[in-house]
Amino acid sequence: MAALFTGKVLMANRERDEVETERELGRALENKVLLLYFGSQQCPRCRQFSPLLKDFFLRLTDEFYVERASQVVLVYVSRDETEEQQSAFLRSMPKRWLALPFGDAFKRELELRFAVSEVPAVVVLKPNGEVIVGNAVEEIRRLGPACFRNWQEAAELVDRNFLLAEDFEDWTRRSITEPIRRLKYKLDKKTEAKNKEREEEAEEAS
Repeated sequence: MAALFTGKVLMANRERDEVETERELGRALENKVLLLYFGSQQCPRCRQFSPLLKDFFLRLTDEFYVERASQVVLVYVSRDETEEQQSAFLRSMPKRWLALPFGDAFKRELELRFAVSEVPAVVVLKPNGEVIVGNAVEEIRRLGPACFRNWQEAAELVDRNFLLAEDFEDWTRRSITEPIRRLKYKLDKKTEAKNKEREEEAEEAS
């Protein structure tokens, strides 16, 4: 996925840091589902959708909700009218978001490449750049974080360690008896071995 942004610059949210070297981009983007969020704070539909997308992203990446952050990265492609508007919007969004610098001409190239004509739009991409969903806005509204599993499978990024909070609770309930089962297994094995020894001794004695 870093290939899509080769030679380009991405901004780390709320920081002046730029993610631009091939190595940095690789670390930030490779082996992840990439969401390109085309939006603008001047657009009423975007103002309605952005809080949903924020919650969606946090539920997949924040340790409050998941044991381990999922393999997802989001890049904000702004249609804001000023850099101040873009900065103000990003300050209200998750720190893990990346963004195309304001006024970057690459924005137009991305809009044409992924046929983005109106906002909000969320283009979902595999790590190799193939499109999974042309615009996932309605899917995110309808399904929430559950739709990430479908994208993960489509991208062939099956991560056994990724668990939504509710899944983690189920897993914990199932796993809490695991040490007891192991101990019982060991005791059963010891008892079985002792019984076998006794049988062998009895056979030898007779």
